[in-house]
Amino acid sequence: MQAYIIRRCLLNLIVIWIVATMVFGALRLDSDNIVSKMRGQCAAGGSTPQQLKECDQIARAALGLDASIPEQYTDFIFNLVQGDLGNSAIGNKDPITSEIKERALVSIELGLLQLAFGLIIALPIGIISAIRQDTWIDYILRAFSILLLGIPVFVLAIVVILLTSQYASSGPLAPWLTPSATYTDFVDPFGWTSNESDPVHNMQNMLAPAIIGGLGSAAIIMRFLRSQMLEVLRQDYVRTAWAKGLRERVIITRHALKNALIPVLTIVGIILGTLVAGNVLLESIYGLPGVGQYVVFKIAQTPDYPAVQGVVIVVAVTLVFINLLIDISYAWLDPRIRYS
Repeated sequence: MQAYIIRRCLLNLIVIWIVATMVFGALRLDSDNIVSKMRGQCAAGGSTPQQLKECDQIARAALGLDASIPEQYTDFIFNLVQGDLGNSAIGNKDPITSEIKERALVSIELGLLQLAFGLIIALPIGIISAIRQDTWIDYILRAFSILLLGIPVFVLAIVVILLTSQYASSGPLAPWLTPSATYTDFVDPFGWTSNESDPVHNMQNMLAPAIIGGLGSAAIIMRFLRSQMLEVLRQDYVRTAWAKGLRERVIITRHALKNALIPVLTIVGIILGTLVAGNVLLESIYGLPGVGQYVVFKIAQTPDYPAVQGVVIVVAVTLVFINLLIDISYAWLDPRIRYS
């Protein structure tokens, strides 16, 4: 196991290096266009050749393009190893690492809540749909999952907000279902943010987007779990358990579900990685100051490519780390899996 973890960590470092290199190259492919946009904003008050030249130099320095490509790449990788993602090219030019840390807890909390709601919904529905295959309840649950897959989360969020504002704008549910003008943390154990902490108000901020996002995740998980459960239920060892007279609950929970969860865990990990990385639409609709809203704001500004570059690298590291945890957890779900 230890040798496997070491090999995977080394492989993941290579993956992160490849992603970082691709992100570095993507910025340089369109650097002239980015510099021209920033130069235009800088020279808004005048457009003499000298002013344009000075603004061009300022823009290239802000983007880190004022050196040769090898020097830029060396500095970029060296800073990345130290955890330095650079500074924003717009506004106060704040450190990107600090900006992401300020918003990370919001995205992590929202992502975990969405996954929790998704699993609470998906697990029982996927199991019931599998063990009652081709019955009326199976058809209803499958139709429900298809409906959730077909409705984008931003459409569902807007419908909930409109219905709440129309019929429950002053009721007790209004604070829990509509966007709030202020945000508070549930708790900030690391001292990362400058927000106040208020668990009740935080849940009012988070409940609606967590449920709406969780429904979308549940639709994916429940359909995948149903197909895996059907495959496992047809295995010989499950038929033997039925023949021995074991109770249905024991067969489903101890024999079928645990084995069906192995491939489902991979899907859950991918969903968790994307959720924690940032719910761009839901954070923007509900005014949550997370990583997703930060990306939208920075893209709208010129765009601020160094900030977007830093977020992409953080997302890649998050996905790689979560996938590593999933691979290690396979051995817990199935003791037959051995790492050599």
